[in-house]
Amino acid sequence: MNHATTTPAPPRRLRADAVRNQQRIVAAARELFADHGLEITLDDVAERAGVGVGTVYRRFANKKELITEVFDQHLVDFAEAAEGALDNPDPWLGLVEFFENACKHLAANRGFGEVMLELEEDPARFAELRDRIRPSVTAIVERAREAGAVHPDITTSDFFALIHMVNAFAEFAGPVNAEVWQRYMAVTLNGVRTDAVPRRPLLVDPLTDEEVEQAKAAGCVGRRR
Repeated sequence: MNHATTTPAPPRRLRADAVRNQQRIVAAARELFADHGLEITLDDVAERAGVGVGTVYRRFANKKELITEVFDQHLVDFAEAAEGALDNPDPWLGLVEFFENACKHLAANRGFGEVMLELEEDPARFAELRDRIRPSVTAIVERAREAGAVHPDITTSDFFALIHMVNAFAEFAGPVNAEVWQRYMAVTLNGVRTDAVPRRPLLVDPLTDEEVEQAKAAGCVGRRR
């Protein structure tokens, strides 16, 4: 009598390992982009992730694909931060929470601003950014405005611009003072608030004349590269 044989189900371990490897690769890329910007290579990512270069290339055909994956994770972070700020019962403090989180995120992630520039030629990707985040940010700003905490002519677009203004200074000052952006975040918030809410204290000292010159020199070196 012929006994039917059954083929055992393929092991799931490889699939689980592949998922874990992808998570390690993306986490490593995110750390490297934050520290070094887009100058890193896939070899750098493989080394930081502790995997072979071939593993990285099986998951991502090129650096652009990996950049897009990291960008998507940043989008999730921004969206979750905006939604969390809406849960703050105080409209002004909710706006401050979102603005501070956004500025801190950009200041700590050198690569994110560069990633946005890298993807600037992709209108669909920027539309995704706008459509995913704008509704929550609009609600945050409108709620603060209706509460009388923000000048009535301040708009959601203003806040996106202000976030990038603070980030621009964070990039300039970063080589000599990684925390001074907090001073200009407070200055910015004081500029949009009404008299219904207290001014933000300037807890961080400004750059010294020497630090300004050092930051200028560091910027010139970066451009020459």
